[in-house]
Amino acid sequence: MYLNCHTYYSLNYGTFSEGELLALAEAHGVRALALTDINNTSAAMNFVRLARMQGIKPVVGIDFRNGNQQQFVALAQNHEGFRELNAFLSGHLHSGEPIASDAPAFANAYIIHPFEKVLKEERSRFREGEYIGVSLGELRKLRFSHYRDDHDRLVLLQPITFRNKKDFNTHRLLRAIGLNTLLSKLPQSEQGSPDDTMRPISEVESLLADFPHILANTRKLLEECSLDFGFGKDRVSQNQSRFLESKEADYQKLRELAEAGLPRRYANPSENVRQRMERELETIRKLDFVSYFLINHDIVSYARSRDYPYVGRGSGANSLVAYLIGITDVDPIELDLYFERFINPFRASPPDFDIDFSTWDRDDVTGYIFKRFDHVALLGTYNTFKYRAAVRELGKVFGLPKEEIDKLVSNRIQHDGLDELSKLVLKYATYIHGMPNYVSVHSSGILILDRSEHYYSATTLPPKGFPTVQFDMIIAEDVGIFKFDILGQRGLAKIKEAISIIRENQHEAELWDIKDVERLKRDPNINRLLSQGRAIGAYYVESPAMRGLMKKLGTHDYLGLVAASSVIRPGVSSSGMKDEYIRREQDPQRRKQANPILLEIMPETHGIMVYQEDVLKVAHLFAGLDLGEADVLRRGMSGKFRSREEFQAVRTKFFANCKERDHDAALTNMVWEQIESFAGYAFAKGHSASYAVESYQSLYLKCYFPLEFMVAVLNNGGGFYDMELYVHEAKMWGASILPPCINLSDHINVIHGRNIYLGLGNLRDLERPVIQRLLTERQLHGKFRDFDDFIDRVPISIEQLSILVRIDTFRCFGIPKKEVLWQAVFKTRAYGKRTRQNLLFKPRHRNFKLPQLPSHPIEDAYDQLELLGFPLCGYYALMDGEPKSQLVYRDFPDHLNKKILVYGAMVHTRTNTTSKGEIMRFTTMLDLNGNFFDCVHFPQAMDQTPIYGKGIYACYGTVTEEFGHYSLEVLATKKQPLKPDPRQTSGTMVRTK
Repeated sequence: MYLNCHTYYSLNYGTFSEGELLALAEAHGVRALALTDINNTSAAMNFVRLARMQGIKPVVGIDFRNGNQQQFVALAQNHEGFRELNAFLSGHLHSGEPIASDAPAFANAYIIHPFEKVLKEERSRFREGEYIGVSLGELRKLRFSHYRDDHDRLVLLQPITFRNKKDFNTHRLLRAIGLNTLLSKLPQSEQGSPDDTMRPISEVESLLADFPHILANTRKLLEECSLDFGFGKDRVSQNQSRFLESKEADYQKLRELAEAGLPRRYANPSENVRQRMERELETIRKLDFVSYFLINHDIVSYARSRDYPYVGRGSGANSLVAYLIGITDVDPIELDLYFERFINPFRASPPDFDIDFSTWDRDDVTGYIFKRFDHVALLGTYNTFKYRAAVRELGKVFGLPKEEIDKLVSNRIQHDGLDELSKLVLKYATYIHGMPNYVSVHSSGILILDRSEHYYSATTLPPKGFPTVQFDMIIAEDVGIFKFDILGQRGLAKIKEAISIIRENQHEAELWDIKDVERLKRDPNINRLLSQGRAIGAYYVESPAMRGLMKKLGTHDYLGLVAASSVIRPGVSSSGMKDEYIRREQDPQRRKQANPILLEIMPETHGIMVYQEDVLKVAHLFAGLDLGEADVLRRGMSGKFRSREEFQAVRTKFFANCKERDHDAALTNMVWEQIESFAGYAFAKGHSASYAVESYQSLYLKCYFPLEFMVAVLNNGGGFYDMELYVHEAKMWGASILPPCINLSDHINVIHGRNIYLGLGNLRDLERPVIQRLLTERQLHGKFRDFDDFIDRVPISIEQLSILVRIDTFRCFGIPKKEVLWQAVFKTRAYGKRTRQNLLFKPRHRNFKLPQLPSHPIEDAYDQLELLGFPLCGYYALMDGEPKSQLVYRDFPDHLNKKILVYGAMVHTRTNTTSKGEIMRFTTMLDLNGNFFDCVHFPQAMDQTPIYGKGIYACYGTVTEEFGHYSLEVLATKKQPLKPDPRQTSGTMVRTK
């Protein structure tokens, strides 16, 4: 009966969800209604799904508006009509053009023109399929209009936006937020009407008693509109189903690729490998996932053709076929990876490949996908109102001062002490909390479909220029649309750039093929870096926790790194099994304490569940579930499916089977608790293995080309640590770190031999246009001959020039920087920014004889501290006074359980909340030799061990040891003062942040 219903996907307008709309309809006896959100079709598919479950007929359409001005409402007759409406809306969303008053001639959609607009325009001509929509409030006006006699064209167009006064008030606040205006200044024309509510069918029929044709036309319209999507058991994949001309051709292509890859991956493939390949090929074919493999293969083939590094990971690493055709680089035979973790008969959705590319290559790969395939879109997501953000937005709408809003956000005011406006802010913040605020783009999801994306929703066009659907991954999967994950990460960008830098800086160097992972795994020098925890800059293995774990485990090979990558995850740690795993790894005798059944199932991990696959093994071999059921159990542990009937059934069978097998009840419960405690947080083994491959590639470069690798790390945003630590690491590997040079530096960091010149882009407050102008001039007309030549060729303000002088970029001209600074002032005459203009004649510069200007290296350090954020000499050289202790990390074993004083330069610190709710801290320091040591600040010592940012700390505490890894349990810390800047006449010290 209702043809114009809105949900909160009518952004900053509607006030409730599609589920709440259907509940409202059911309460009012409505058995058919149309969802027509304003310029949006996000909720359409889920609305259809929920409506079918509730026995309500769903119709979908769009309320086309410019701002709040309703142009017309359109209803889709069928799927083709929905596509037409979505395509039309998408054109306007992409271009930003306003929607015209006249609707196009849709072949499969009905158009309803609002009565007030028809009156205003005195519209007299209507196409077939066009109607006049009258709201309940407009019936009185209809009686006095000549349109009252147009019996075949009148329908009920009663907007449904609110349930009650609270909804209407919330709507007004949302409108004010969306228009960025005070509530008191919100125009009436930008609001809905308080009468836009749903009424019982009996009341509607009574109000339309004099207009039975309106009732009949409305019902007929609803009857003639019908579309459905497959959900649940009726769901079928909407992804591109064929890669070539037929499914048989696809299968032959996949088989050929697998056969061709077999000798490349295995010199002498065993019968076990061949049987596994055949079994996988048949399963992939049976479950209709062949095109999915071929599309992913096509994407990575393009990457290889462009020399783009990539990592195929996710559960896809469990597939031998994926390994053979080059989607992944993880050998599932070597790692005993279950194919059923990836694909099994219980899995209706396609397997999961996450393919990582360099941050710089990802957009090009995405662009290739859009060109290569016919029906492609990015997956959408919705940014919802968070509670604090809602409080802040509502505070602005109500006109509260910023100070009051800040107090409300921080919860620093007792509720009893609030004024009425503040109470309203908090009250309505709870209402809009969780509502969608604006549509965004999923971090990695790309849809490659069998037909146009507009069969499912309209698309927006975000800044990157790729069409993006208006629904998220949850409803996408419900309807059979499965995303391809194309991700960008800096680790691969570092690898790619490091290789490029090596070729430039060491022309004769022999580079290994980083895709030859087996060679990397066998190299003793790379494995030595792992065991020593010397992995700074290497992807995924450089954090203090990971480096400490590798030292505790004595990680010295690929399989050990794969295990460490999963052991460190919260699930294994929280279950208490991490420490037990380390003990059993270090002490073979302790492995005998493991339950014999579990030890037999998981000999590689000493009877301890470390990977998600261990859930499969235990469920299959310990509890007797088949592998498909075991995967249902594993997926259910993520929480997403925990309430699903299939999971509950498998859980029941797990305990029943264990009882039938005469397993001790305590043992069964212990196993179940382990599964439950970590399965949702642990890595798939293939996922860990994929990360380990990339770590080995990074470590190879770090081992044999450390300086070039560290430059690449610096140029790609570092990693876990600040830029300062990577500069320090390069120095520890023998590099000379130099400040930017006017003739040798670039925007990024560059290396010449063993000299690393920091990039001009690192200088704080140096404007990008100045850097571009400088580099362009140098590229076009050669290096600068002297300071006068620079002044003649590069227009620059004295403020920007002084930054270059203070960091000593002109040192190559052999003039002290204080003298250069004086000349800079004289020769620019301290003018503001000069305009860009080519000089017709070269000016004659006067050179003034200046007195000897004293300087001190400490001055340079303070300039670097201000302009780069850290001193190139390190903080120890700036410390005021001599250390009272020369102890360093290598002395820790000699002082085990003893109290010592040791000095440390702070690298990284983080706090953690204990199980009792107390705060403790972990800090990583550099000792006097530049080596790491870790500090633990227990809750009882937090007040005596403060950390105030970067600098040198005197740390007093007890040396402790855990699994061969030494650390300091600090009892007191004191930050050391820095030497005063000689230029500060008062002798005061500059404090670091």
